[in-house]
Amino acid sequence: MRMFLVLLLAAASAAAQQNYDLVVYGGTAAGFATAVSGARQGLKTALLEPRNHIGGMISGGLSGTDVGRREVIGGLSLEFYYRAGQRYQMDRHLQELSWMPEPGVAESLMRDMLKEAGVTLLEHHRLREKDGVKREGARVSEIVMENGARFQAKVFADATYEGDLMAQSKVTYTYGREGISQYGESLAGVRAVTESHQFAVDIPARDEQGKLLPEVSAEPRGEPGTADKRIQAYNFRVIATNVPENRLPWPKPDGYDPKRYELLARYLTAMTKYMGRPLNFNEVGLFRIIPNGKLDLNNRGGFSTDYIGKNYGYPEGTYAERAKIWKEHEDYQKGFYYFLANDPRVPKELRDEVLSYGLPKDEFQDTGHWPNQLYVREARRMVGEFVSTQKDLQTERTKPDAIGMGSYNSDSHNLQRFVNAKGFVENEGDVQVPVQPYQIPYRVLVPKKSEVTNLLVPVCFSASHIAYSSMRMEPQYMILGHAAGIAAALSIRGGSTLQDINVPELQKKLKDEGAVFEAGIEFQNQGLAAIRKRYAPAPRKGPVPWDRRTAK
Repeated sequence: MRMFLVLLLAAASAAAQQNYDLVVYGGTAAGFATAVSGARQGLKTALLEPRNHIGGMISGGLSGTDVGRREVIGGLSLEFYYRAGQRYQMDRHLQELSWMPEPGVAESLMRDMLKEAGVTLLEHHRLREKDGVKREGARVSEIVMENGARFQAKVFADATYEGDLMAQSKVTYTYGREGISQYGESLAGVRAVTESHQFAVDIPARDEQGKLLPEVSAEPRGEPGTADKRIQAYNFRVIATNVPENRLPWPKPDGYDPKRYELLARYLTAMTKYMGRPLNFNEVGLFRIIPNGKLDLNNRGGFSTDYIGKNYGYPEGTYAERAKIWKEHEDYQKGFYYFLANDPRVPKELRDEVLSYGLPKDEFQDTGHWPNQLYVREARRMVGEFVSTQKDLQTERTKPDAIGMGSYNSDSHNLQRFVNAKGFVENEGDVQVPVQPYQIPYRVLVPKKSEVTNLLVPVCFSASHIAYSSMRMEPQYMILGHAAGIAAALSIRGGSTLQDINVPELQKKLKDEGAVFEAGIEFQNQGLAAIRKRYAPAPRKGPVPWDRRTAK
């Protein structure tokens, strides 16, 4: 009997263990791209998603794509927006690309592309929290899921926003802000002056009884230029509609208390006086128009959808702690919209406009029509042999190991809301600094060779807070994932570490698949030509129904 049980356990263990060439953890845009790219190179590839949705923010509410200079977007990233254009039949408008697909459309496209590439997609596979990564020397040998499934692979990729696989692999990483002195970045650390997404008028931080208003921190700002462990604010990119037949009313959150929005009420009153009119909805929550009568709503102004200062514990938090932070963000933001739509202290013009919108019935149907992804703008960041910093966006913009390009502003959201020296409310940390197109180096994807030699990190990549604030955009995550999948194949076939792959060969393969390494529409057109070839329709056969001539 005892021998039978031993054999039964061994059989169960063997069934739970699976072997692949490439295992990608995290179904974000980067995870999707890494898996598709690797599978197209002939690798036996698995994509493990902790929850049950694919695409991260691209399918989780961020439909108003942060393209920057769109001509720098190429490769698999460009291919995705080309496929979106086909789905929306953009050729009817003499266009090829759709840059702002609806969430449901984006996820459907990604699932189609994963299936076409032959990727094994396994949902509800979350890494075991404490001891989910096994190592042999400088290699990750196996990862273990909470459900008991075990995966061995020649190459692993951590494509999550949180970087849990990376952290458990004992790779050096950081989070928060570096100080100016660490890398010589003028934009680093606590900001002396924060001009954007700020209170345009002075609002006392305390009420008439001297009590601090809700959503204002009592902590001091900190000395300008110094490092801290604060994290730029998260929110949900809510999809809204004003199409009556598809519109649901703004939900009232659990434990709703209008008193927590006292600062918002005072802000709206002060801004009405300052502007000579009430703010409109687009001035308290940035609109991005997307197809079919919908909006992607983002943060804007002094008090908006960003839940400032309430995510500091997220990067290093346990699963339970992160779930609590997630729910707190949801309740805050639902309350924000509910307050705007219902509270008598909100100017009637604004209240009526907000009431004309609501959540769409046809999006996020398994999460109460609320976005299925919290916008984790930044969590952990790897510290590799090469760390991308401010100079790599501004003055040293070309790289010998370029794998793609970025161009979006250095864009960090606020990190704290504090009481300034005059007793007024002030936000701190927002960075909005334009950059010229720059090349992204392969080196940001890989850890130090002395630490791990078979792990790729296309989301929590090696960059300072300031560099990450530009490089973190979703099209760039797909660009990095595209390179990661090919790099995995080169490493496996060449018998080399990821740090020692043939970079010129990687670059050639990327360019053959439409990657863009130089800014200019002519270079993107070259990439599009490669993508069009992949999706060119088959030649017509048989007679043409509107022509008397017979096809040969």
